[in-house]
Amino acid sequence: MFEKIADSTRDALFLNAGIYIEDNKVMTVENCERIEEYNDIFIQLLSGGLIIRVWGNELRACGYRTKGLVIRGHISRIEFDKRKGRSHAEEKDKDKR
Repeated sequence: MFEKIADSTRDALFLNAGIYIEDNKVMTVENCERIEEYNDIFIQLLSGGLIIRVWGNELRACGYRTKGLVIRGHISRIEFDKRKGRSHAEEKDKDKR
């Protein structure tokens, strides 16, 4: 239930991840909440309801502005995973009670 409400809210407030790719050299991510891991071959970030993982060579995060990120380098692979929402944590807490 909470997950449906959260998805609807993200849609209504335009908080979902917006991703734009130019060749394999530039990737722009809108609504980037946090960079979790960063080095020259791998970047992991949180955006909207997604965990986004980017692999490549000579990667660099630049242009980090309000809720936006530009990744430059030679991008070879992009992976998306759904973030685990609060509903999973709340269910675990209820089970413990």
